[in-house]
Amino acid sequence: MFSWISWGSACSAESGSRNEGAARRGVTLGVLAILVVASAGLSHPQAHAQTGRFIVMASTTSTEQSGLFAHLLPAFKQATGIDVRVVALGTGQALDTGRRGDADVVFVHDQVAEEKFVSEGFGLKRQAVMYNDFILVGPKNDPAAVKGRDIADALRKLGASKEGFISRGDKSGTHAAELRYWRAAGLDVATSKPAGYAECGCGMGPALNIAASKSAYVLTDRATWLNFRNRGELTILVEGDQRLFNQYGVMVVNPAKHAHVKVDLAQTFADWVVSPAGQASIAAYKIGGEQLFFPNAKP
Repeated sequence: MFSWISWGSACSAESGSRNEGAARRGVTLGVLAILVVASAGLSHPQAHAQTGRFIVMASTTSTEQSGLFAHLLPAFKQATGIDVRVVALGTGQALDTGRRGDADVVFVHDQVAEEKFVSEGFGLKRQAVMYNDFILVGPKNDPAAVKGRDIADALRKLGASKEGFISRGDKSGTHAAELRYWRAAGLDVATSKPAGYAECGCGMGPALNIAASKSAYVLTDRATWLNFRNRGELTILVEGDQRLFNQYGVMVVNPAKHAHVKVDLAQTFADWVVSPAGQASIAAYKIGGEQLFFPNAKP
């Protein structure tokens, strides 16, 4: 089995940018909750044989809210006997969880941040696993007239309008990509936010819910969008720009930084997810006949 601890889904429409201290405390409590559950299992005699046969994985809210891990992790458990306990966070917080040694493996989608994580010695190696793409969704009547293929042009138009835009604002991989696209549009939202720009400090699902309730625009990964049902008047308006490419990578936390890391079990997961069996399992995950992620691990 596997279990989720998700913090992004707890955000509300009224939340502003997340208090970083509270976020850190929340992550710590989540990891403690996992350890409590694990310890409780040891009180039963039949659990002793399974002691240590689980890993903690820090990953993204998009892998949770797309439904991927509910499909992928049972296949891994069947192949290896190893349970995976997932702490679902934005990519920035997931990497910080790995830096603190509160996870054995990290599975996220911000290549620049991932490479920095490895170069700083916190990860053993970064391996490409799969990709999908980002899309810009918004109200069907498209009041800012952004529809097309060029994400920078779309955000330039959106910035010049007073239409609503919901930003994750949570240092996630999606938030990092969004900031890159605003810069490509010639706008630095860190210093000067467009009139309709609002940060929710939340995960992808809650951000989509807020956008749907306000008929606002929002950048999302396609997989979460396909699994999202409360669309209201939202529809895909911008897709197909090569800059919207969204790569995911996996990294085992370096035991030289944290000796308690279950490096062998974590490496088993990293090796499996890039193996032919793991890659086939990723490719097989579909919603309504549409594939959500595309495996691209290098041999």
